[in-house]
This record gives sequence, structure tokens and C-alpha cells, in this order.
Amino acid sequence: MQVIHQPRVAWDTARVIGGAFHDDRLFDWLRHEFDALFGAAAGEALAESRERVRHVGDARVSVETGLWRVRLEDALRQRPEFAGDLAGITSVARAHRS
Repeated sequence: MQVIHQPRVAWDTARVIGGAFHDDRLFDWLRHEFDALFGAAAGEALAESRERVRHVGDARVSVETGLWRVRLEDALRQRPEFAGDLAGITSVARAHRS
């Protein structure tokens, strides 16, 4: 049985999110996956993060990445069963970027 370290999953996913802000295809796919896993509010929150980055500039990417790490850690504390799905989403997104 594989042990999934939830804070690591949250951090890895947040980094993927930060890297997707400037990749329309990847971002749209992530938003769809977040809608399916966490609900439409999560997809909206992703879109809002992206808009803040576009408005403020790339200096905002690290802030948004950090915010997503915290959000995802909180979400995984509430719903630990999502850790495997989130790790899978992160893995696919990383493969897309390679």
C-alpha cells in the first residue's frame, strides 16, 4: 500500500497550479479537474487566482501558489480520500508540461 503524504500532495499541486497560469490548455484542464473533484467553487477560485496574476504580474505567482498550498492542505484535512485523485491530477499535469 502506498502512503500519500497530504502536505506534499498539496505543495506539488500548488506548484503545478502556479506553472499553469500562463498555459491556457493546462489551466483549462486543471480547472475542469478541480470542478469535478472539489466543485465549481474551486474552479472559480482558480480562475480568480489567475486573474490576480494577470492583473498584478508574475510577482503574484508565488503568492497564489502559497495560497493554493494552504487551501489544498485544508481541503485534504477535510477530505483525505481526495489525496490520491489530486496526486494523479498533479502527475498528469506535470507530464503535460514536460
